[in-house]
Amino acid sequence: MAISEIQSVAERPEGNELAGRVALVTGGTRGIGAAICRALAGHGASVAAGFSHDRERAEAFRAELAAGGADVTLHRGNVSSAEDCRRTVQEVVDAHGQIDILVNNAGITMDRIVSKMADADWYDVIGVNLSGTFFMSKAALEHMLERGSGRIINISSIIGQTGNVGQANYAASKSGLFGLTMSLAKEAAFSLKRAGRLEAYGAGITVNAVAPGFIETEMLDSVPEKALERIRSEVPLHRLGRPEEVARVVRFLAADASSYITGQVWAINGGQEM
Repeated sequence: MAISEIQSVAERPEGNELAGRVALVTGGTRGIGAAICRALAGHGASVAAGFSHDRERAEAFRAELAAGGADVTLHRGNVSSAEDCRRTVQEVVDAHGQIDILVNNAGITMDRIVSKMADADWYDVIGVNLSGTFFMSKAALEHMLERGSGRIINISSIIGQTGNVGQANYAASKSGLFGLTMSLAKEAAFSLKRAGRLEAYGAGITVNAVAPGFIETEMLDSVPEKALERIRSEVPLHRLGRPEEVARVVRFLAADASSYITGQVWAINGGQEM
């Protein structure tokens, strides 16, 4: 590839670097997912926002993005269902013609100490947080391999790195994303090479994870203020994170210019796990 071609991959105008790209974001109508959708749309991507319930809220979010000029569609489904994941990916391809970016953001918590954790608490959290990421990635990766390029970004958590009392199911699901991310990254590169489509300086297919710390979203609404004060005291920056700070890293990883970053975990936690 000529130097001019190499430079063109990295020099899309700032603010328009995702123009022509289609991004599917699971759990994309609230919290971190909504911030990710806004960031990707703000840099030119068409956005397919996944959600599982509360259509009224999802429609309001779609209207918000559309009012700003974004091309956005809504897709309802249950990511713990392999069939629903395949259907959703095909639905997005039918609506937009392609999927360039998949952000596996959908996640749930069912917190209890192990001795009181019901079987369903374990299976449901693993089903959404880990199995859902696998099913969505498998369906999207097939499409990306056909096109020879794509980005998969998995939203993990600091709890997957440190564990936490009452969150054995959540910690296991989020820690599992690290191994899944690295395996998918290796398989994507291997498959492109085997097909003779692994270009030295092309956009390629990358798979990465981000591991947010405690972020100011509705998920923390039920946490007592005293507990939040303790969390802030454990963070070197002495504050919680903002959804937009996670979205900024996701948008960076989604860009063509990030093609040499794959199989990595990006911590966004104010230094809390140091």
